[in-house]
Amino acid sequence: MSSSYRNRIQEFKVVLSEEQIDLKVLRGLCFGGVPFEGGIRSLSWKILLNYLPLDQTLWDSFLKKQRELYTQFLKEMIIQPGIAKANLGVSREDVTMDDHPLNPNPESRWNNYFKDNEVLLQIDKDVRRLYPDMAFFQRPTEFPCLLILDPQNEYETLRRRVEQTTLKAQTVDRNRSGVTNVSSPGRALNLYPSNEYEVLPSGCEAHWEVVERILFIYAKLNPGIAYVQGMNEIVGPIYYTFATDPNSQWKEHAEADTFFCFTNLMSENRDNFIKSLDHSQCGITYKMERVFSMLKEKDVELYMKLEQNIKPQYFTFRWLTLLLSQEFLLPDVIRIWDSLFSDQDRFDFLILVCCAMLILIRDQLLVGDFTMNMRLLQDYPISDVHTILTKAKELQDRL
Repeated sequence: MSSSYRNRIQEFKVVLSEEQIDLKVLRGLCFGGVPFEGGIRSLSWKILLNYLPLDQTLWDSFLKKQRELYTQFLKEMIIQPGIAKANLGVSREDVTMDDHPLNPNPESRWNNYFKDNEVLLQIDKDVRRLYPDMAFFQRPTEFPCLLILDPQNEYETLRRRVEQTTLKAQTVDRNRSGVTNVSSPGRALNLYPSNEYEVLPSGCEAHWEVVERILFIYAKLNPGIAYVQGMNEIVGPIYYTFATDPNSQWKEHAEADTFFCFTNLMSENRDNFIKSLDHSQCGITYKMERVFSMLKEKDVELYMKLEQNIKPQYFTFRWLTLLLSQEFLLPDVIRIWDSLFSDQDRFDFLILVCCAMLILIRDQLLVGDFTMNMRLLQDYPISDVHTILTKAKELQDRL
């Protein structure tokens, strides 16, 4: 470890040990990249994502309250429905004429249960394939949710609920356009080949199951948006950062802390996922067009070339909605997010990063035809994110 890197760690430690965190100083430090050592990144992100208050004396009481609240969500949205389902066939007490599986009343608990299954199946399919090139999400977590995995409990977990639902129902594939694919029950049986995912011993759960729970609870609490494909790509890097914190006291609560940080980030980003807002000034179409209008300001020749036959939605939709999480390897995504989260206008800075990415491959784009250019934009060729962030900062300074 170089002496300059050691000094940088020390600078972070000084800022993060202050009773009142100086947000401006912390943002300045984080913009240049946050060290992983000592859980510095995990802690910095919690502050940058407006989760932890700037007054450090409030942290203990605040975290206790938030984590208790998350436990309450688990009880209400996962445990209680699971108990009701497990009791069917064991005890008939909860199956009455007022509430039974065939009750057509939209307020019926069972009706809600079956509706939730549609959302859960989509979440499950997405989280199981989260970052397939790394083993982390398939591995067991050190801190499984004992509330749910208690061997005394017979209620169904989300994992068991999915397995039972795919046996009995059609698989519904939902995307931005609503329900698009309904596969036959026969295909659903082969949804997860037994050799594809290692079955963990009883009492263990994989990291992807934790991410599934976070997304399911978010969908239940935000019915207006529920779950949209791609949200898993935003939770993934946050959860990974918190669940690999070297400090086990923080790591133990990675699930609850991730849930609240993700919720805060989505409160700023959720309009990108709401189809009815696509063409409004806060929707994704407006933001995609801003990338091109910014490019026109910075490099009119490149803008004119792309404008001929490449629409911004061909590539910027994914770049903007998923915060570039699918364009780079996870460590590089995390490095980009250090700068993104630390910027006061993070989504304006994201537009600058997208412009920088285009300008850095301008020579190839200017000589390329439609097919070559689409290949470049769909599979971005530069892997050095430091170069991209430096260029984005340069563009920002020239505004």
